[in-house]
Amino acid sequence: MDKPHGLMLLCICVFLECVTTHTARVERLADRKICADKHCSYVISVARALEDYVAADCRFINLRRGQTIYVFSKLRPVEAAGVFWSGSVYGERYVDQMGVVGYFPSNYINETYVFQKETVEIPTTDMDFFCA
Repeated sequence: MDKPHGLMLLCICVFLECVTTHTARVERLADRKICADKHCSYVISVARALEDYVAADCRFINLRRGQTIYVFSKLRPVEAAGVFWSGSVYGERYVDQMGVVGYFPSNYINETYVFQKETVEIPTTDMDFFCA
């Protein structure tokens, strides 16, 4: 193998190692979820954070007391698991997370308005729990 090809192969290997060490699939929080539509692209409801919550890993979002949250899905918990919902936060604090969708424990929020009463239940996918 000549030098240019060897160097390119080395760069590819280093890049792939970097990608695989900085991304990970983590445990599934549920096998099914409830959404407003089959793509989970519409908001089900609006909620207000009852207290602060610090995200455990990249699947979750931080919540600050009083912050508005738009709920996109509600996970159907597996046995002995907590009840998590996914949503996006809005408010003056954590402005850098505005528009970022992540999970949070449902007992940290109060659902204030339901937009979509008719929902669909669909399976979760590996991408629902992917950390980047």
